[in-house]
Amino acid sequence: MNEKIIKIKNIDPKELFGSRNKNLDFIKSSFPKLKIIARGDEIKVFGDESLLIDFESKIEIIFKYFLEYNSISENEIETLVKSGSISEVKTSKKSHGAILHGVGGKPIKAKTINQRKIVDSISNNDMVFAIGPAGTGKTYTAVALAVKALKDRQVKRIILTRPAIEAGENLGFLPGDLKEKLDPYMQPLYDALRDMIPAEKLNDYIENGTIQLAPLAFMRGRTLDNAFVILDEGQNTTHAQMKMFLTRMGKNAKFLLTGDPGQVDLPRRVTSGLKEALLILKDVKGVGIVFLDDNDVIRHKLVKDVIEAYKNIENLE
Repeated sequence: MNEKIIKIKNIDPKELFGSRNKNLDFIKSSFPKLKIIARGDEIKVFGDESLLIDFESKIEIIFKYFLEYNSISENEIETLVKSGSISEVKTSKKSHGAILHGVGGKPIKAKTINQRKIVDSISNNDMVFAIGPAGTGKTYTAVALAVKALKDRQVKRIILTRPAIEAGENLGFLPGDLKEKLDPYMQPLYDALRDMIPAEKLNDYIENGTIQLAPLAFMRGRTLDNAFVILDEGQNTTHAQMKMFLTRMGKNAKFLLTGDPGQVDLPRRVTSGLKEALLILKDVKGVGIVFLDDNDVIRHKLVKDVIEAYKNIENLE
């Protein structure tokens, strides 16, 4: 009897095999002529050589499917085993407008017309500005696009950055190490990532540098190749910071910048680097600019009213 050992990579075996090993039991029942033993991140399989080859091929397809959708059902396993192809299941699984599938298979979608414009624009441009008020899903959509690019192996890493502490980035007085100082400012990015990548895998990505979260000052001197780079809260950059950031772009890179020109925290008489960049780059080929508005607000319905009320006050000043 022949033996084959198959490693489970980048997947939590508990999530793959399901509650009480329901999925594992179904996989075993799908290959009745093989003896299958799963321990930790290894699957040991015993049987005839031809059956082992077939099993390895099918289990790799199951791994690939799970990596894309973060979930798998008995019906999907059955179809994958029978067809030996992921395309048939993907056709039935595909949700209209879904950017990717997050934790538990949740479809992450562009929920408004302008969010869809961001998705389309990043496909056609290497640098995109997503501009709009709070609650319009700019950051969430940007992170979803970055995770999709990583999953599809279009890039090798994701870099997420934002100006910390009103763009001055004076982190020294805060307690804790660098990560503890930064976490409050990176929280919206962490929240989005946790929706899209299982916790254990996300921790691995952060530890090995596949996903990097850093303040804007840490971008100086770097060349960002093979990366999907997001600058969040871009309205709080100065002229020098924005120019520094934009010139970090390396080969095979995508830059997506988000910001709300109505929420600038810079000192008075300091021009927002984002506002300036929009004027300077508006006619540059390869740069996309998408404007979102109150109709794109996807938070609590009161957020639209708050934005409108403040807009009315500002118009009177």
